[in-house]
Amino acid sequence: MKRSRVHEEPKVASDHAKSISKAKAFSGSANKLTIWQKSLLFNGRGYTVYDNSTGRLIFRVDNYASDWRMEMFLMDSTGNVLFTIKRSPKLSFLERWEVFRGEIKDEGKPFIKARKAFGIASCKVSSAAGDEYEMRWSAGEGWSKIYQTTAGTLLVAEVNRKQLGKATPGFLIGKDVYSLTVYPGMDQATAMALVMINDAIR
Repeated sequence: MKRSRVHEEPKVASDHAKSISKAKAFSGSANKLTIWQKSLLFNGRGYTVYDNSTGRLIFRVDNYASDWRMEMFLMDSTGNVLFTIKRSPKLSFLERWEVFRGEIKDEGKPFIKARKAFGIASCKVSSAAGDEYEMRWSAGEGWSKIYQTTAGTLLVAEVNRKQLGKATPGFLIGKDVYSLTVYPGMDQATAMALVMINDAIR
């Protein structure tokens, strides 16, 4: 499939500007990534993620399991597994997810745990380092937001449907192409892992 040049997205007001009064603002500029919900190797469920500033591939996900929601592997551009993302097999009213560093063969100690809230489009996330996050989303409108809630509330990443750019504002590229904005202070790989969990929940 031929890929067009990544265009700069139109600048719009976001929750990040509104939230800095509630928590300490991070310095620097945001990183914009393009998420294509396709595998490079298979005609199936996966992700191909590009850096908008360079056009280079930075993350990929190729799902081998029959049920992709049960186990996913986030890899770098060369195929090295960064994170293993597993859904808890325990029966519960609330969906639970765990993220492990690298490729795991047996159950180890996760560094991220996520739990979907009951009855609402929200998910609570905690890390081994003590950071707390909350994911919120709208499946119908195609957006999701990740807030750091450790001290106050600060938007650290958000996903929206990809638009062509300033020349054609409001025109969407496709239903399987999204724009991921990662704000300073948030790790890109961690943000992508949370996006994958969010997508599996929805």
